[in-house]
Amino acid sequence: MAEWWAWFRGASSRLAEDPPTHESEDFARSSRMTAQTCPRQHQRTTMEIASLEPSLYTVKAVFILDNDGNRLLSKYYDKELYPSMKEQKNFEKNVFNKTHKADNEIAFVEGMTIVYKCSIDLFFYVAGSAQENELMLMAVLNCLFESLGQILRKNVERRCLLDNMDGVFLVVDEIIDGGVILESDPQQVIQKVNYRADENPLSEQSVAQHITDKLAMTSNIMQSAKEQIKWSILK
Repeated sequence: MAEWWAWFRGASSRLAEDPPTHESEDFARSSRMTAQTCPRQHQRTTMEIASLEPSLYTVKAVFILDNDGNRLLSKYYDKELYPSMKEQKNFEKNVFNKTHKADNEIAFVEGMTIVYKCSIDLFFYVAGSAQENELMLMAVLNCLFESLGQILRKNVERRCLLDNMDGVFLVVDEIIDGGVILESDPQQVIQKVNYRADENPLSEQSVAQHITDKLAMTSNIMQSAKEQIKWSILK
């Protein structure tokens, strides 16, 4: 602590002794004039600089649309981005109109970086800020697409997606939490949501059948036990 304080005092004394350069004086004067004469521009510049700082909150939104642009699933992680349902749907419709006939994988819409992928009658979108790294967003998109491909047994289409919506939400939540990327490995995602690539999740019918089989097996065991007791008594 004493060494740090000595260094600080030395640095302070050097700053006091060394006069500011013309460049630093000009920059400070320019900043003060901008803040006084154009407060909105000064505030916008400050916000733009702040937005360039690295953040863990990479993903702003994830949504899946059908081939008519209708929403099937959406999750927004920035509450200030599009706070109302109407604003969200207008944004999604705008994104769909600008991407569903394009051959690219990246688009810039309403100041947002959008990466997207289509499959039969589905469109998958991952959105980030204008300064976000497209490769990070693409890693999320690919993980989402491949994870759903395993859950849906490669039937990545609207009807199959709607039939397995619970699993779809689980996958999204395992990949992203509050805008923070948790996982980008599809195999890890599948394990975390207790799905296996070579098995189907248990449906209500299969659960009922499983219980029926267990009861029948128990009944057979009890009957066999009764027969054994009966013959042991007769002997």
